[in-house]
Amino acid sequence: MHASPRNIIEKIWDQHVVARLEGEQALLHVDRVFLHDRAGPRVLAGVEEAGHRVAHPELVFGTMDHIVDTQPGRGDDTLVQGGRGFIQAFRAATQRSGIRLFDLGNPRQGIAHVISPELGIALPGTTLVCCDSHTCTVGGIGALAWGIGTTEGEHAVATQCLVRSKPKTMRVSFRGSAAPGVSAKDMALALIGRFGVSGGDGHAIEFAGEAVRALDVEGRLTLCNMAVEFGAWTGLVAPDARTVEWLAGRPFAPSGAAWEAAVTDWLALRSDDDARWDKELELDCAELVPQVTWGTHPGQVVGIDATVPVPADADAERALRYMDLRPAQPLLGTPIDAAFIGSCTNSRLPDLRAAAQVVRGRRVRPGVKAIVVPGSTSVKHAAEAEGLDRVFTEAGFEWRESGCSLCFFAGGDNFDQPGKSGRRVITSTNRNFEGRQGPGVRSHLASPATVAASAIAGCIADPRPLLR
Repeated sequence: MHASPRNIIEKIWDQHVVARLEGEQALLHVDRVFLHDRAGPRVLAGVEEAGHRVAHPELVFGTMDHIVDTQPGRGDDTLVQGGRGFIQAFRAATQRSGIRLFDLGNPRQGIAHVISPELGIALPGTTLVCCDSHTCTVGGIGALAWGIGTTEGEHAVATQCLVRSKPKTMRVSFRGSAAPGVSAKDMALALIGRFGVSGGDGHAIEFAGEAVRALDVEGRLTLCNMAVEFGAWTGLVAPDARTVEWLAGRPFAPSGAAWEAAVTDWLALRSDDDARWDKELELDCAELVPQVTWGTHPGQVVGIDATVPVPADADAERALRYMDLRPAQPLLGTPIDAAFIGSCTNSRLPDLRAAAQVVRGRRVRPGVKAIVVPGSTSVKHAAEAEGLDRVFTEAGFEWRESGCSLCFFAGGDNFDQPGKSGRRVITSTNRNFEGRQGPGVRSHLASPATVAASAIAGCIADPRPLLR
């Protein structure tokens, strides 16, 4: 029994402590481990080389997402050097270990952070780890999830436990109501722009407030995805009736009496009214507008109708040089070469619907390379059932298979073009570092609707006039 009030993070943490260690450290039980084709082969090879076995293969899942090709008709071949070997090694290792793999051609394949909640593998109150920094995404359904390295990945699959120091906790409250055309991505970017890329300071964050409660589950997943870009350890949103409705009938979710018991527990999983936090922040959404980054990290961001700020330090000066922008320059109207909708941040069905609403009946500006990559095969099929693929392709977008794709450059597919340096891309992804999407590529982060509007205009554009 806990006499003192606790927040939701403390409650989930306490439920998973196997043993308390020195100081704030504890041995935590990990409910689910997710592996992918880039890190998974190393994790499973390390376990085998050490003479260990996967402790609970039924709790470990794998997917092909990071280095797979996303072109239609794909197979094991990929533009990433050595990628075919990684894919085949991962497939063989999962078979030896008895791990369930969502392989190419499997209707459940997709980006790890998209399919783990989509399939009901991640559930409210559970702990989940994956060898990827954006594992915090699945906090959107009320899970405590975080990214790990391959060494910790080996420990997790061999023991189903990890040693962690108890995190400091933070509550970030989004007040007011966001206006039409302003998305969860805009809320996240505005938060990072206001408080900086270190604003999260290694904390575990609960995102709360009226604007968060108004978000659909996919929007909450987007918000939590960006927690690591805020410098947080992880982020989550407390489960509610909307979460329960969204999870109902998912393939790996409980059913029957177990479902009823789980729902009772989930709806009780919230921070106590008098719970304490190490830090609290607030952001008013009432005047929020669509956001777009101007620099080379997510904190270098402004409202879409603002101008590029005067650089305050050497890092900002370097960012302006790399991005080929000047102070006081309006971002609206800045020409683009490419537009990308996808990634674990913004590739779910509501994201594609929002973009399609902007695109419908219009054409991509000549000279702009526009691409849509659904976050999972299930999302792709659902979008196709609604005719969204035709909306995009008739407008001039490429419609691809699911995967991480052009979110990051790993030596394969990218936006660079021989003979033309400094390609400018507007993207629904989560990172805009130098070279993130290819050598010399200049990336502007924005919502799917803003990316879609910009593809149509051929320059950075406000989506709101196209949504009316």
